[in-house]
Amino acid sequence: MPRQGLQTVNKAQTLSKEAYDFKNKRVSIMNKVMPILLFLCASVSVLTTIGIVVTLISETYQFFQKIPIFDFLFGTKWSPLIPPKSFGVLPLLSGTLMITFIACLVAIPLGLASAIYLSEYAPKRVRKIVKPILEVLAGVPTIVYGYFALSLITPLIQSIFNSAGVFNALSAGIVVGIMIIPMVCSLSEDAMSSVPRTLRDGAYALGATRFEVALKIVVPAAFSGIVASAVLAFSRAIGETMIVTVAAGSTPNMTANPLDSIQTMTAYIVQVSLGDTPHGTIEYGSIFAVGMTLFVITFLLNILAQYIARKFREEY
Repeated sequence: MPRQGLQTVNKAQTLSKEAYDFKNKRVSIMNKVMPILLFLCASVSVLTTIGIVVTLISETYQFFQKIPIFDFLFGTKWSPLIPPKSFGVLPLLSGTLMITFIACLVAIPLGLASAIYLSEYAPKRVRKIVKPILEVLAGVPTIVYGYFALSLITPLIQSIFNSAGVFNALSAGIVVGIMIIPMVCSLSEDAMSSVPRTLRDGAYALGATRFEVALKIVVPAAFSGIVASAVLAFSRAIGETMIVTVAAGSTPNMTANPLDSIQTMTAYIVQVSLGDTPHGTIEYGSIFAVGMTLFVITFLLNILAQYIARKFREEY
Protein backbone atom coordinates (compact mmCIF):
# COMPACT_ATOMS: atom_id res chain seq x y z
CA MET A 1 0.00 0.00 0.00
CA PRO A 2 1.31 3.46 -0.86
CA ARG A 3 2.58 5.67 1.97
CA GLN A 4 -0.18 8.22 1.40
CA GLY A 5 -2.81 5.52 1.81
CA LEU A 6 -1.29 4.36 5.09
CA GLN A 7 -1.29 7.89 6.44
CA THR A 8 -4.96 8.28 5.52
CA VAL A 9 -5.86 5.03 7.28
CA ASN A 10 -3.90 5.97 10.40
CA LYS A 11 -5.51 9.37 10.50
CA ALA A 12 -8.97 7.85 10.17
CA GLN A 13 -8.22 5.40 13.00
CA THR A 14 -6.96 8.24 15.19
CA LEU A 15 -10.08 10.30 14.54
CA SER A 16 -12.29 7.28 15.19
CA LYS A 17 -10.52 6.62 18.48
CA GLU A 18 -10.86 10.27 19.53
CA ALA A 19 -14.57 10.26 18.69
CA TYR A 20 -15.02 7.02 20.64
CA ASP A 21 -13.17 8.44 23.66
CA PHE A 22 -15.21 11.65 23.48
CA LYS A 23 -18.45 9.66 23.35
CA ASN A 24 -17.41 7.54 26.33
CA LYS A 25 -16.43 10.66 28.26
CA ARG A 26 -19.77 12.29 27.50
CA VAL A 27 -21.68 9.16 28.54
CA SER A 28 -19.63 9.00 31.75
CA ILE A 29 -20.46 12.62 32.57
CA MET A 30 -24.17 12.05 31.84
CA ASN A 31 -24.19 8.98 34.06
CA LYS A 32 -22.79 11.05 36.90
CA VAL A 33 -24.84 14.22 36.37
CA MET A 34 -28.29 12.78 35.56
CA PRO A 35 -28.78 10.95 38.89
CA ILE A 36 -27.99 14.21 40.68
CA LEU A 37 -30.47 16.18 38.55
CA LEU A 38 -33.16 13.54 38.99
CA PHE A 39 -32.55 13.48 42.75
CA LEU A 40 -32.93 17.26 42.91
CA CYS A 41 -36.19 17.05 40.96
CA ALA A 42 -37.48 14.36 43.29
CA SER A 43 -36.40 16.30 46.37
CA VAL A 44 -38.45 19.34 45.33
CA SER A 45 -41.73 17.62 46.27
CA VAL A 46 -40.24 16.26 49.50
CA LEU A 47 -38.85 19.64 50.54
CA THR A 48 -42.15 21.32 49.63
CA THR A 49 -44.07 18.87 51.81
CA ILE A 50 -41.61 19.40 54.68
CA GLY A 51 -41.94 23.18 54.31
CA ILE A 52 -45.75 22.98 54.42
CA VAL A 53 -45.73 20.76 57.50
CA VAL A 54 -43.18 22.92 59.31
CA THR A 55 -45.15 26.10 58.56
CA LEU A 56 -48.41 24.54 59.72
CA ILE A 57 -46.89 23.17 62.91
CA SER A 58 -45.11 26.40 63.86
CA GLU A 59 -48.10 28.66 63.21
CA THR A 60 -50.51 26.22 64.85
CA TYR A 61 -48.28 26.00 67.92
CA GLN A 62 -48.33 29.78 68.27
CA PHE A 63 -52.13 29.76 67.95
CA PHE A 64 -52.52 27.17 70.70
CA GLN A 65 -50.29 29.24 72.96
CA LYS A 66 -53.20 31.72 73.06
CA ILE A 67 -56.23 29.43 72.62
CA PRO A 68 -56.56 26.17 74.62
CA ILE A 69 -56.53 23.16 72.33
CA PHE A 70 -59.48 21.63 74.19
CA ASP A 71 -61.65 24.68 73.48
CA PHE A 72 -60.61 24.52 69.83
CA LEU A 73 -61.34 20.83 69.32
CA PHE A 74 -64.53 20.56 71.35
CA GLY A 75 -66.01 24.05 71.24
CA THR A 76 -69.44 24.29 69.59
CA LYS A 77 -69.28 27.92 68.50
CA TRP A 78 -67.03 29.40 65.82
CA SER A 79 -66.85 33.18 65.74
CA PRO A 80 -63.20 34.30 65.47
CA LEU A 81 -63.93 37.59 63.72
CA ILE A 82 -66.96 38.93 65.61
CA PRO A 83 -67.00 39.60 69.40
CA PRO A 84 -67.49 37.69 71.61
CA LYS A 85 -64.89 35.62 69.87
CA SER A 86 -65.11 31.83 69.99
CA PHE A 87 -62.76 29.27 68.46
CA GLY A 88 -64.62 25.96 68.59
CA VAL A 89 -63.94 24.15 65.32
CA LEU A 90 -66.83 21.67 65.55
CA PRO A 91 -69.25 23.82 63.46
CA LEU A 92 -66.71 23.95 60.63
CA LEU A 93 -65.97 20.25 61.00
CA SER A 94 -69.65 19.30 60.96
CA GLY A 95 -70.26 21.45 57.88
CA THR A 96 -67.29 19.85 56.11
CA LEU A 97 -68.45 16.33 56.94
CA MET A 98 -72.01 17.10 55.84
CA ILE A 99 -70.82 18.28 52.43
CA THR A 100 -68.53 15.25 52.17
CA PHE A 101 -71.21 12.69 53.04
CA ILE A 102 -73.69 14.20 50.58
CA ALA A 103 -71.00 14.20 47.90
CA CYS A 104 -70.14 10.56 48.57
CA LEU A 105 -73.82 9.56 48.46
CA VAL A 106 -73.90 11.04 44.96
CA ALA A 107 -70.47 10.05 43.66
CA ILE A 108 -69.93 6.51 44.92
CA PRO A 109 -73.13 4.87 43.53
CA LEU A 110 -72.97 6.77 40.22
CA GLY A 111 -69.21 6.33 39.86
CA LEU A 112 -69.36 2.61 40.67
CA ALA A 113 -72.30 2.06 38.30
CA SER A 114 -70.42 3.89 35.55
CA ALA A 115 -67.33 1.78 36.21
CA ILE A 116 -69.34 -1.46 36.01
CA TYR A 117 -70.86 -0.36 32.71
CA LEU A 118 -67.51 0.62 31.21
CA SER A 119 -65.80 -2.53 32.44
CA GLU A 120 -68.47 -5.17 31.80
CA TYR A 121 -71.05 -3.86 29.35
CA ALA A 122 -69.63 -1.16 27.11
CA PRO A 123 -68.04 -2.20 23.79
CA LYS A 124 -64.45 -1.12 23.29
CA ARG A 125 -65.50 1.60 20.85
CA VAL A 126 -68.01 3.04 23.31
CA ARG A 127 -65.51 2.81 26.17
CA LYS A 128 -62.93 4.78 24.22
CA ILE A 129 -65.49 7.55 23.71
CA VAL A 130 -67.35 7.58 27.03
CA LYS A 131 -64.42 7.33 29.45
CA PRO A 132 -62.54 10.41 28.14
CA ILE A 133 -65.79 12.40 28.10
CA LEU A 134 -66.48 11.37 31.70
CA GLU A 135 -62.96 12.33 32.75
CA VAL A 136 -63.40 15.78 31.21
CA LEU A 137 -65.44 16.58 34.34
CA ALA A 138 -62.19 16.40 36.32
CA GLY A 139 -60.76 19.21 34.21
CA VAL A 140 -63.60 21.67 34.75
CA PRO A 141 -62.56 24.51 37.11
CA THR A 142 -64.22 24.18 40.50
CA ILE A 143 -65.38 27.80 40.42
CA VAL A 144 -67.49 26.84 37.39
CA TYR A 145 -69.01 24.01 39.42
CA GLY A 146 -69.75 26.50 42.20
CA TYR A 147 -71.76 28.83 39.97
CA PHE A 148 -73.42 25.80 38.37
CA ALA A 149 -74.63 24.82 41.84
CA LEU A 150 -75.75 28.35 42.64
CA SER A 151 -77.57 29.04 39.35
CA LEU A 152 -79.07 25.63 38.52
CA ILE A 153 -79.04 23.15 41.40
CA THR A 154 -80.10 25.62 44.11
CA PRO A 155 -83.23 26.88 42.24
CA LEU A 156 -84.17 23.25 41.58
CA ILE A 157 -83.85 22.42 45.30
CA GLN A 158 -85.84 25.54 46.23
CA SER A 159 -88.63 24.47 43.89
CA ILE A 160 -88.86 21.18 45.82
CA PHE A 161 -88.14 22.41 49.36
CA ASN A 162 -89.55 25.83 50.20
CA SER A 163 -87.37 26.15 53.31
CA ALA A 164 -84.12 25.91 51.35
CA GLY A 165 -82.06 29.10 51.27
CA VAL A 166 -79.98 30.50 48.48
CA PHE A 167 -76.89 29.04 50.15
CA ASN A 168 -77.32 25.49 51.43
CA ALA A 169 -75.28 22.38 52.03
CA LEU A 170 -77.39 20.12 49.80
CA SER A 171 -76.68 22.04 46.61
CA ALA A 172 -72.94 22.23 47.29
CA GLY A 173 -72.77 18.57 48.30
CA ILE A 174 -74.52 17.38 45.15
CA VAL A 175 -72.18 19.33 42.88
CA VAL A 176 -69.08 18.22 44.81
CA GLY A 177 -70.35 14.67 44.26
CA ILE A 178 -70.69 15.31 40.54
CA MET A 179 -67.14 16.65 40.49
CA ILE A 180 -65.61 13.53 42.10
CA ILE A 181 -67.56 11.00 40.01
CA PRO A 182 -64.67 10.71 37.50
CA MET A 183 -62.26 9.82 40.31
CA VAL A 184 -64.47 7.00 41.60
CA CYS A 185 -65.30 5.79 38.10
CA SER A 186 -61.76 5.84 36.72
CA LEU A 187 -60.08 4.16 39.70
CA SER A 188 -62.86 1.57 40.07
CA GLU A 189 -62.85 0.79 36.34
CA ASP A 190 -59.09 0.32 36.38
CA ALA A 191 -59.44 -2.09 39.32
CA MET A 192 -62.17 -4.06 37.54
CA SER A 193 -60.24 -4.19 34.28
CA SER A 194 -57.31 -5.79 36.11
CA VAL A 195 -59.48 -8.78 37.12
CA PRO A 196 -58.41 -11.75 34.94
CA ARG A 197 -60.70 -12.73 32.10
CA THR A 198 -60.56 -16.36 33.24
CA LEU A 199 -62.66 -15.56 36.32
CA ARG A 200 -65.39 -14.11 34.11
CA ASP A 201 -65.24 -17.02 31.68
CA GLY A 202 -65.50 -19.52 34.54
CA ALA A 203 -68.61 -17.80 35.88
CA TYR A 204 -70.18 -17.68 32.41
CA ALA A 205 -69.44 -21.39 32.00
CA LEU A 206 -71.41 -22.07 35.19
CA GLY A 207 -74.44 -20.24 33.78
CA ALA A 208 -74.08 -16.85 35.46
CA THR A 209 -75.52 -13.79 33.78
CA ARG A 210 -73.42 -10.75 32.96
CA PHE A 211 -74.95 -8.81 35.88
CA GLU A 212 -74.22 -11.68 38.28
CA VAL A 213 -70.63 -11.84 37.04
CA ALA A 214 -70.23 -8.11 37.57
CA LEU A 215 -71.63 -8.08 41.12
CA LYS A 216 -70.52 -11.47 42.45
CA ILE A 217 -67.19 -11.98 40.69
CA VAL A 218 -65.68 -8.75 39.38
CA VAL A 219 -66.67 -6.33 42.17
CA PRO A 220 -65.44 -8.61 45.01
CA ALA A 221 -62.22 -9.30 43.12
CA ALA A 222 -61.63 -5.55 42.63
CA PHE A 223 -62.85 -4.66 46.13
CA SER A 224 -59.57 -3.16 47.33
CA GLY A 225 -59.36 -0.77 44.38
CA ILE A 226 -63.01 0.21 44.69
CA VAL A 227 -62.75 0.95 48.42
CA ALA A 228 -59.51 2.87 47.89
CA SER A 229 -61.22 5.00 45.21
CA ALA A 230 -64.08 5.74 47.61
CA VAL A 231 -61.70 6.78 50.41
CA LEU A 232 -59.70 8.99 48.05
CA ALA A 233 -62.93 10.56 46.78
CA PHE A 234 -63.93 11.20 50.41
CA SER A 235 -60.58 12.88 50.97
CA ARG A 236 -60.98 14.96 47.81
CA ALA A 237 -64.44 16.10 48.87
CA ILE A 238 -63.17 17.19 52.29
CA GLY A 239 -60.56 19.42 50.69
CA GLU A 240 -62.86 21.05 48.12
CA THR A 241 -62.85 24.84 48.39
CA MET A 242 -64.47 26.94 45.67
CA ILE A 243 -67.72 25.00 45.28
CA VAL A 244 -68.55 25.20 48.98
CA THR A 245 -67.37 28.81 49.18
CA VAL A 246 -69.76 29.86 46.42
CA ALA A 247 -72.76 27.59 47.04
CA ALA A 248 -72.78 26.57 50.73
CA GLY A 249 -72.49 29.99 52.35
CA SER A 250 -70.35 31.26 55.21
CA THR A 251 -72.45 30.55 58.28
CA PRO A 252 -70.69 28.18 60.71
CA ASN A 253 -73.70 26.29 62.07
CA MET A 254 -73.82 22.93 63.81
CA THR A 255 -76.87 21.62 62.03
CA ALA A 256 -78.05 18.33 60.58
CA ASN A 257 -80.34 20.08 58.09
CA PRO A 258 -78.73 20.08 54.62
CA LEU A 259 -81.04 22.91 53.53
CA ASP A 260 -79.33 25.36 55.90
CA SER A 261 -76.35 27.53 55.13
CA ILE A 262 -73.11 26.17 56.57
CA GLN A 263 -69.39 26.86 56.39
CA THR A 264 -66.62 24.37 55.80
CA MET A 265 -63.02 24.52 56.94
CA THR A 266 -61.75 25.37 53.48
CA ALA A 267 -64.39 28.09 53.01
CA TYR A 268 -63.31 29.72 56.27
CA ILE A 269 -59.67 29.71 55.16
CA VAL A 270 -60.70 31.48 51.95
CA GLN A 271 -62.75 34.02 53.90
CA VAL A 272 -59.92 34.99 56.23
CA SER A 273 -57.26 34.87 53.51
CA LEU A 274 -58.80 37.73 51.53
CA GLY A 275 -56.41 40.21 53.17
CA ASP A 276 -58.61 41.91 55.77
CA THR A 277 -57.09 40.03 58.72
CA PRO A 278 -53.79 41.46 60.06
CA HIS A 279 -50.79 39.16 60.12
CA GLY A 280 -49.86 37.80 63.53
CA THR A 281 -53.32 38.09 65.12
CA ILE A 282 -55.27 35.23 66.65
CA GLU A 283 -57.70 35.37 63.74
CA TYR A 284 -54.81 34.97 61.32
CA GLY A 285 -53.42 32.08 63.35
CA SER A 286 -56.79 30.33 63.23
CA ILE A 287 -56.24 29.78 59.50
CA PHE A 288 -53.29 27.52 60.25
CA ALA A 289 -55.07 25.73 63.08
CA VAL A 290 -57.97 24.90 60.77
CA GLY A 291 -55.55 24.02 57.99
CA MET A 292 -53.64 21.69 60.31
CA THR A 293 -56.90 19.97 61.27
CA LEU A 294 -57.74 19.51 57.61
CA PHE A 295 -54.24 18.25 56.87
CA VAL A 296 -54.39 15.63 59.61
CA ILE A 297 -57.79 14.38 58.43
CA THR A 298 -56.77 14.03 54.78
CA PHE A 299 -53.42 12.50 55.76
CA LEU A 300 -55.15 9.82 57.85
CA LEU A 301 -57.62 9.14 55.02
CA ASN A 302 -54.78 8.64 52.55
CA ILE A 303 -53.08 6.23 54.94
CA LEU A 304 -56.39 4.38 55.32
CA ALA A 305 -56.77 4.12 51.54
CA GLN A 306 -53.26 2.66 51.17
CA TYR A 307 -53.89 0.22 54.03
CA ILE A 308 -57.15 -0.98 52.50
CA ALA A 309 -55.55 -1.35 49.08
CA ARG A 310 -52.79 -3.55 50.56
CA LYS A 311 -55.03 -5.46 52.97
CA PHE A 312 -57.66 -6.61 50.47
CA ARG A 313 -55.56 -6.74 47.30
CA GLU A 314 -56.14 -9.86 45.22
CA GLU A 315 -53.15 -11.13 43.24
CA TYR A 316 -53.69 -13.40 40.28
